[in-house]
Amino acid sequence: MNKRELNIILEKGEGQFVEFKENLNKSFAREIVAFVNASGGKIFLGINDNGEPKGIKITNKIKSKIQDIANQCDPSIIINLSIFDNILIVDIKEGKNKPYSCKDGFYMRMGPNSQKMKRNDILKLAYKGNNIRFDEQICSDFDWKDFDNEKFEYFLKLAKISYSLSKKELLKNLNVLTNKGFTNAGVLFFAKRPNKYIITSKIRCVYFGDDKRVEILDKKEIDRGIIGNIEFAINYIKDLVPVRFEIKDIARKEFPEYSKDAYREMIINAIIHFDYFDGSQIAIEKLKSSIIVNNKGELLFDEKDFGTISEPRNRLVTELLSKTEYMEKAGTGIKRIRDACLLNNNNVDFSFSNFFFAKIKSNKEKIKGVNGGVNEGLNEGLNEGLNSLLAVIQKNPNIQAKQCSKLLDRPIKTVERQIKELKEKNFIERRGSRKIGGYWKIAS
Repeated sequence: MNKRELNIILEKGEGQFVEFKENLNKSFAREIVAFVNASGGKIFLGINDNGEPKGIKITNKIKSKIQDIANQCDPSIIINLSIFDNILIVDIKEGKNKPYSCKDGFYMRMGPNSQKMKRNDILKLAYKGNNIRFDEQICSDFDWKDFDNEKFEYFLKLAKISYSLSKKELLKNLNVLTNKGFTNAGVLFFAKRPNKYIITSKIRCVYFGDDKRVEILDKKEIDRGIIGNIEFAINYIKDLVPVRFEIKDIARKEFPEYSKDAYREMIINAIIHFDYFDGSQIAIEKLKSSIIVNNKGELLFDEKDFGTISEPRNRLVTELLSKTEYMEKAGTGIKRIRDACLLNNNNVDFSFSNFFFAKIKSNKEKIKGVNGGVNEGLNEGLNEGLNSLLAVIQKNPNIQAKQCSKLLDRPIKTVERQIKELKEKNFIERRGSRKIGGYWKIAS
């Protein structure tokens, strides 16, 4: 540990592999048990919850007390102690004899928190034994010529991590590089072509013209790494989602058929819970009257607890995503999906039969007429750009192209091209002068 490495850790904050403690307290045993039952981690004694290094008085007595706490766990836990700048660092490796407990019970590290485990969680952990998670396994045949520096630099930018350390040091701090090699999570995030090493790295986006998955209008298979896959999938769906508009005075209100926040969270949820051992792909489908996101990743807990607890299948992937704008507080994704759908008048269903999938239903029938005067039958089938322009013209038939450009924040050439398209489609007709005194007649 050196000063630069510590600053990176302070900058990143607490997470799946890091816990800050200002002093040794009663919860210490829970923290080391939580780490050893998960994927290991480090406890920094002498740093408060705000990430401010306060330091502690390090004596043989306090080190002996920490060792006693680890020994009193069942089974006993092996720890390593190191010191830097009056900060005592307790390093806990993933346990080989799970589950571990302390006098307060069994705990598991979940993102930045240590959660008490329930009976079924304990039994499941005992059954799994020492099976290492896919994203934490080493990709033994990874060729560093396939490392994508642009993806890495883009991730650092999203995570607001400064490039003050070497690439190797940063990768180690992110836990994707160990003494044994480069992890599968590192490949999924930073390889030029992840599919070269992990056959399940691609996602499939499909656009159907019906609700029976028969009429395929478009299909894409993407292998851009986890961040690239997320961004592509979100934009793919966004471009297919119709948006209605209401124009009042110079303000424009949008009514999308599907909540972007909801399908965004569904895509991210699929990424962090996907079973990369399975051999299939994450599928994102836009049907005529729904959006479906599915993956072969069964629940790791009882179905009755769905939406109230969270156990990510891929902890390292979750940890990396949590440092970016694409993931907020761990364990709240399902609530955000439901809340976003409620606000946007969408219904959402989750199924766990053969594989996990989430389905958002169209709100089209619920918001008919909400856009105040834009004829439902008239603008059916128009894309977002033409729909919004038609709504503006319908609200003010005397409006000119320059005014439309300003109101819609759209280049004048784009507006002129779209006006021409609306005329060719017989949605509008110009009456009178092209300038002063003329107006637009809307098709009836």
